[in-house]
Amino acid sequence: MKGIYKKVMTGMACMVGTCVGSALLCVTPVEAAPALYRSELTNEWISSSIQTQRPIAAMVDNEKIALPHYGLSTADVVYEMTNSLKNEGVTRFMVLQKDWGNIQRMGSIRSVRPANLQIAPEWNAVVCHDGGPFYIKPYLDLDYVDNFSGSFSRIKNGKPREFTEYISPGNLSRNFAASGYTTQYNGYYQGAHYLFAPQETPVNLAATPGNVNCTRIDLPYQHNKPYLEYNPATGLYGYNEYGKPHLDPGNNNAQMSFRNLLIQNTVCIPLDANGYMTFQMSDANRSGYYITGGKAIAVTWAKANDITPTRYYDATGKEIVLNTGKTYVAIVPSDLWANISIR
Repeated sequence: MKGIYKKVMTGMACMVGTCVGSALLCVTPVEAAPALYRSELTNEWISSSIQTQRPIAAMVDNEKIALPHYGLSTADVVYEMTNSLKNEGVTRFMVLQKDWGNIQRMGSIRSVRPANLQIAPEWNAVVCHDGGPFYIKPYLDLDYVDNFSGSFSRIKNGKPREFTEYISPGNLSRNFAASGYTTQYNGYYQGAHYLFAPQETPVNLAATPGNVNCTRIDLPYQHNKPYLEYNPATGLYGYNEYGKPHLDPGNNNAQMSFRNLLIQNTVCIPLDANGYMTFQMSDANRSGYYITGGKAIAVTWAKANDITPTRYYDATGKEIVLNTGKTYVAIVPSDLWANISIR
């Protein structure tokens, strides 16, 4: 018999057993505990069967008509950034998911921008999107950029076609098989991305010089006016936009929430008169914030190139350590940086 067994000494008869003297040594099967490891994206315990599996980076539309979003509350890392200089600087999410084999529905999926194709490689993630402007072609041609485009499920939801594409069960396995991409980390993988504190001794920014209270942060995106509020009972920041909590009907209407917030002051580069733009994602000594546990500290960030992870440093120049859990990253245009509200 396979697995782990427990031995029970009893004077009663048993169905499976070995007689030892006047007693029976009963041997009953017990399920083996699944092997676990700490995720390199969140430091949470997850199955070691996917330890070397690459994450995906899904582009999710953030127009109000695209709501409700599915699957974002279960994502490991969520980026939000300006997607266009038109339409009040409407934002788009890029959602990183390690355990993509368990996605039931994620989206809706929309087009990608150059900045996303400079961030996803630092996670060795495969970008999931539906097309994009011609500005993305030079990036898609790079060896270290892998992507799936327009190859997901269409789900009737009463909305225009561009808001009906979702990642559904089987989509990603089929795409990997058809593309020839490896599902495992490849030679461009740079190793673990964030530094995490032991879960037993979490980061307490109250002990860091220069910390300020942060029970709410309002981001300067005018289209959706997002803000995150701290819940001291859970230690999480709940995400809100369009005047209400961001809820996920694919996860019992759970609010999208995060243990860590990283806010980056980033140079925005207009590309044309139609509002297309990108960000200068490879940069150094740029300002930002790290927020966790109801406190915020000023940081600087740096990124050497497309495949190198973005690093964040405190006032002493030491790389910051994050708390175990999900992370939200806001890429904020420099000309809007002064409009961030922390309170």
